[in-house]
Amino acid sequence: MNNGAETMSENLPPYLSPSSSSLFDQCAMKWKFRYVDRLPDPPGEAALVGTFAHEVLEFLLQEPPQKRTKERAKELAGIIWPKIENGVDFLALTLGDDGVRNFKWKSWNAIEGLWKLENPSEVEVQDTERDVRVELEGVPFRGVVDRIDKEEQAVIVADYKSGKAPKKRFAGDKIRQVLLYAAAIREADGELPSKARLLFLGQETIETEVSEETLKEPLERLRNTWDQLNVACTSNIFPATTGPLCAWCPFVTHCPDGEQEVRQRFKGNRVRNDAPALEALSLI
Repeated sequence: MNNGAETMSENLPPYLSPSSSSLFDQCAMKWKFRYVDRLPDPPGEAALVGTFAHEVLEFLLQEPPQKRTKERAKELAGIIWPKIENGVDFLALTLGDDGVRNFKWKSWNAIEGLWKLENPSEVEVQDTERDVRVELEGVPFRGVVDRIDKEEQAVIVADYKSGKAPKKRFAGDKIRQVLLYAAAIREADGELPSKARLLFLGQETIETEVSEETLKEPLERLRNTWDQLNVACTSNIFPATTGPLCAWCPFVTHCPDGEQEVRQRFKGNRVRNDAPALEALSLI
């Protein structure tokens, strides 16, 4: 018979992605709720807007350069829309007619925002939505790279972001993500990309050089997170990291530490009125 530690270690994921790694670093308990307990965690409206925009741009950049126009993007959006509209996650938003129109407007703003950053017809696209599964520093890694470009024979890794662009000093987590993608591409193809880009649609491009030096910290952090994850899954100890984000956590009703944090912040008038946890905990 397996003991508890052995049973729990079976919950170690087959690979670590940038999003799951970032979530574990943010809060180990939240990671457990999502990936071990698999509690319901439907994406919100902002996440679905991003999904819609990403899919349209994926197919747009697969077109011949001369066909990468706003008109073609609108056609693709029309083709893809029924899948979004009839999806379980979208239906769960229970948007009225005005809400649906607003969702479409936000989505198109994100899609059209690509032209504020670049001319898609001038981009030499090598690949889109590349699913890369490799081992990095002994860590089984998986990443889906939005776009891989060629610029004067140099390889560029690019990732779309539909959310608000952070101030550059707060962009570290997202920059680590594209740097890990670059490391994964090197492992898979034997060629190190020269640059990694974050395309904040309609806003700005944040770019970083890719080198052994810039890859060092993201790879060390990935290895450290994987080691900690092994320990947590073996011991079944997932510490909760409390703070302002507890008020926005979809699992707050399952987390005594998070609930206490939100109640204390509410009592001290330190929680925004639109924080979902207030309704979930019947505080409003």
